[in-house]
Amino acid sequence: MTAENAILVGNFDGFTWIRCEGKGSFLTSPALKEFAEARIALGERCIVVDLGGCTGMDSTFMGTLAGLSARLSAPGGKVQVADAGDRNRRSLEDLGIDFLVEIDPPVAPWRGKVDEIRLALAPLQPPGLPGLLDRAKHVLEAHKVLSSANGENAKKFAGVVSLLEAEVASKQSPEK
Repeated sequence: MTAENAILVGNFDGFTWIRCEGKGSFLTSPALKEFAEARIALGERCIVVDLGGCTGMDSTFMGTLAGLSARLSAPGGKVQVADAGDRNRRSLEDLGIDFLVEIDPPVAPWRGKVDEIRLALAPLQPPGLPGLLDRAKHVLEAHKVLSSANGENAKKFAGVVSLLEAEVASKQSPEK
């Protein structure tokens, strides 16, 4: 990640806050996913993704959000999106993710505290960019989640999923 494309995080009473600054993409989403999954493993049930500084999202980033929502919904948790803005809201709605996450919920434990939360955030220090195989697997997983969200997405991403499945298969080690 770069200064222009960063993930800032914080743990608060009742929720974990993840802020995307710059573009939410296949480059930033692995770190977001790893951090969120670690928090979920510790029992977190509410992940808030702050898009106030997000200049746009690619399908991998949105698929990662949808995947986190699916993982949290089973134990009664949720993903909430704060400060989506018009452009990002439209992107989420275009892929049906607005049915999987709560976008700018009117009642939330963080309402009225956004400025102080943002001041308390720290940059996420990712372990490093994943290798090509892990990156391809991550992008594939995100697009499979999007495809399973609705039939329109399944059609839209069928070619991408097929290409990524072939790419992952070709990169898999022969020992497996």
